[in-house]
Amino acid sequence: MQDKKPKRDKRQVAILLPLSGPRAALGLSMRQAALLADSGPEITAYDTGGTAAGAALAARNALKARAAMILGPVTAEETSAVASEVAANKSGRVPVVAFSNNAVVRGAGTWVFGITPSQVTSAILRYARSRGIKSVVVIDDASPWGAAAALAAGKVQGEIGIDVRVLTVSDGQPLPAAGDAPDAVLLPGSGEAVLAAARNLKETGIQLLGTVQALDHRPAALEVLNGAWLASPDPAAFGRFAGEYRARHGGDPGALAALAYDAGGIVKVLRNKGEISERVLLAEANYPCVTGNARFRSDGSVARELAILLAGPQGYEPVAVSLGA
Repeated sequence: MQDKKPKRDKRQVAILLPLSGPRAALGLSMRQAALLADSGPEITAYDTGGTAAGAALAARNALKARAAMILGPVTAEETSAVASEVAANKSGRVPVVAFSNNAVVRGAGTWVFGITPSQVTSAILRYARSRGIKSVVVIDDASPWGAAAALAAGKVQGEIGIDVRVLTVSDGQPLPAAGDAPDAVLLPGSGEAVLAAARNLKETGIQLLGTVQALDHRPAALEVLNGAWLASPDPAAFGRFAGEYRARHGGDPGALAALAYDAGGIVKVLRNKGEISERVLLAEANYPCVTGNARFRSDGSVARELAILLAGPQGYEPVAVSLGA
């Protein structure tokens, strides 16, 4: 006798987005993307206005409506405000899957679902170690992303057996000499600094490593980045999502829209399992996601599978999959 299929959980899920204010266009695209994945009437959007106060009010209204789960908000400041509202909720805690990539705001019951510097740094270093890289110089450009990536590299080095040295540079300052030549140089950031490093490393035998921030599809950039290894969500998966989005809504979705789409897909999985809850969210080992298949941990962090891309004159070719922290 076959097991009876669980009854679909039809309770409301709230999605907190900036539907008014300067980021209203972003909020609309994210709402549309989430509804592509879970198109039932049970996902209700609440406007945060893009502010912490607006996010707190949106969370209160969602909790009054007995939402079983909250998706969003977008920024770290908004997420902190929402987490406080949920913690004070007398009817019990509901899971919050925030779109921020700032690990500081994660915690019990609040997950940071954005792509974090720690995830991509861990993924690229793990892959590099598997290819025989033993020493890496990480360039910290003093940006929040670069500083977080440098910190993440330091934390993972003992676990994977790789020597990490951090060099800090300020904006406009040329890259300093690395001293004893490392096996690889990791530039977590983007733009001209990455391209300048790529030019300097040509013919040295030192491997250039990068993150999703460094993806640059301009022909001149691809030529310079030729041979670099980068950790990123799979561009092919994003392309399929973008095609579906354009066919339904027109326009090109961004990375945050892809996160909203993935969050909607996670809600759909939970609905079909018959229970939208923190317990079931944590029990699932692998959620298929455009931004990298994901697994939720009890400390508010998310493990994400990321593609390792090989840069070439014609584009980026996936060569492996690596787990990000």
